[in-house]
Amino acid sequence: MTLTIARPRSSRREWLIPASLLVLTAIPVLAGALRLTSLASGADVTPDNARFFALPLPVILHIVGATVYCGLGAFQFVPSLRQRHPRYHGLAGRVLVPAGLVAAASGLWMTTVYDLPAADGGKLPLIRWVFGLVMIAALVLGFAAVLRRDFATHRAWMMRAYAIGLGAGTQVLTTVPWMIATGGLDTTSKTIAMTAGWVINLAVAEIIIRRSPAPGGARRGSAPARMMHP
Repeated sequence: MTLTIARPRSSRREWLIPASLLVLTAIPVLAGALRLTSLASGADVTPDNARFFALPLPVILHIVGATVYCGLGAFQFVPSLRQRHPRYHGLAGRVLVPAGLVAAASGLWMTTVYDLPAADGGKLPLIRWVFGLVMIAALVLGFAAVLRRDFATHRAWMMRAYAIGLGAGTQVLTTVPWMIATGGLDTTSKTIAMTAGWVINLAVAEIIIRRSPAPGGARRGSAPARMMHP
């Protein structure tokens, strides 16, 4: 007689979170992969991609950093993965923090040095700088918190950083419907749509931080393997 132990429903459902995050980031990751392919294959230079061919390093760093950060970061939201593999969370974090810093810093670099399209003008470069700097600050503060074993603060800042890093995925949802409805984006509408993506993500992160404390508590000095944070 074989005894079959059913897998707990909560264990199955917890994978819905990383799956949803991976779906959200799929389009930006695919777009980044196509950009890298065009750079590597020597595609035709057009007004839309000339800046990338003229200075490819920042966009390459941004695509690689953001892909690693958003993709690997999604799995930090799986409690059972940390429970079964206690060292995984910390090892992944050692990859995620540098990847996130590279993604944010290269994004600021591109905003500064590239000759951006007209729709990317106005206040959008300033807004990109604000969110880029906030992401960098959140990663630094989160890293500093874990060094002093303040895991509750670490969790909060890392979730905020991930929310900003995942902005490109949400911005697909805020820009594409607008483009379909109006036929395109001007400077003002693109600024609003892009800003909305970051704001929505941060708002969701703040709700989770305040309403869903880590299992077992996220007190100073508590075991990081039990934490619910990216």
